Amino acid sequence: PMFKTIGLYVLAASMLSSVYGCALLVAGAAGGAGTAAWLSGKLTQEFNSSYENTVIAVRKTLELESLPIKKESETSTVTQFKSEEANGKDIWIDVHMIDEDSSKVEIRVGGIDPDKEASSMLLDRIKQNL
Repeated sequence: PMFKTIGLYVLAASMLSSVYGCALLVAGAAGGAGTAAWLSGKLTQEFNSSYENTVIAVRKTLELESLPIKKESETSTVTQFKSEEANGKDIWIDVHMIDEDSSKVEIRVGGIDPDKEASSMLLDRIKQNL
């Protein structure tokens, strides 16, 4: 019974931290360019850069890193890139328009078990190209 109770407390605490973590992320994002955060297996960061400039920076980054664009789809507010590392890991990069002067980038490298280091490196390269 004691282990069951501890397990319930751990579960409740993790659920609360998930809920409050999302609320804090949203609150932080409202203030402008935030820091990178992991959300649903994606590395996410907002930039004080227009949607168009951010899309250009992502294309340039993929080209400079010799990562082929396997698929690119675009709407008026989201551009999605699919690429692949030399080792075969899939790369997904989404650029979202927030407003005229800001955008959000979401990166995921790898499938079930995302490669956080590779995602961080790509995000750093995108920042350099902005």
